Amino acid sequence: MSRFQFVADHRDTYEVKRLCQVLEINRSSFYAWVEAAPAREQRAVDDQVLADRIRAVQKDDPAYGAPRVTAELNDGVDPDERVNHKRVARVMREHHLPGLRLRRRVRTTIPAPADQDVPDLIKRDFTAEATNRKYVGDITYLPIATGGFLYLATVIDCCSRALVGWAIADHMRTRLVTDALDMAAAARGSLAGAIFHSDHGAQYVSKDFAAAAARHGLRLSRGAVGSSADNALAESLNASCKRELLAGAHAFPDAVTCRRRIFWWANRYNTRRRHSACGYQAPFTYEASLAATLAIPA
Repeated sequence: MSRFQFVADHRDTYEVKRLCQVLEINRSSFYAWVEAAPAREQRAVDDQVLADRIRAVQKDDPAYGAPRVTAELNDGVDPDERVNHKRVARVMREHHLPGLRLRRRVRTTIPAPADQDVPDLIKRDFTAEATNRKYVGDITYLPIATGGFLYLATVIDCCSRALVGWAIADHMRTRLVTDALDMAAAARGSLAGAIFHSDHGAQYVSKDFAAAAARHGLRLSRGAVGSSADNALAESLNASCKRELLAGAHAFPDAVTCRRRIFWWANRYNTRRRHSACGYQAPFTYEASLAATLAIPA
């Protein structure tokens, strides 16, 4: 309870002057607070309306924090109806509506001796001026409640953050990552000339993967051994996927559900999920806007 509210609650019993003296507040400040009561009540009503809108957004995307919620609320609305991200953050905080903030770090990469020296062509610069220029990839494991794991391999475009290729299987053989690469090639039409960056996992340093990369015309790049920061973009996507799908659970209920949920998430990630690196647009939406911009004659 604020000191002003205490004075208001006891002003019929004690003099306002005496209450203000004891609580060390100015009477003028108290009366200004009283006059502002209607505005505070209206703000509380407006905040409740905004909180209801935020709940509607988080019903579909419970992991959304204030920046993505703000982008969703402001999408397609008139400028005078837009809400400020600071207000959204305050309302989310006051109404206990935080996005998921679970953090789990599990080491999944098993380093293996490389058959050839591959330089780091990315140097932790996970950006690109156009799509189909730079890709990163990784493997993450998906725990199953009935026992064992499934494994997800990804291929991510550094420009748009689009998940252009992925594969899921009950093994970690090289076929897992080459399947993801083949899917990316089919989605893009060609990967020739692009960079593919990975860690030193056994699958990525294998001869079969090198052959698949050569078949697609890719230039290979690898970070330092044991450094997750050198492949931070892929690590981040893996963490987001499991954080948003598991939502605090330790495992997927079964393999079939896991596969279905990954398929749903991958599609939603590309078409609906807002990404901070894309100006809070979904990856495919960002790619479309980028293509439209490049198509405009100078």
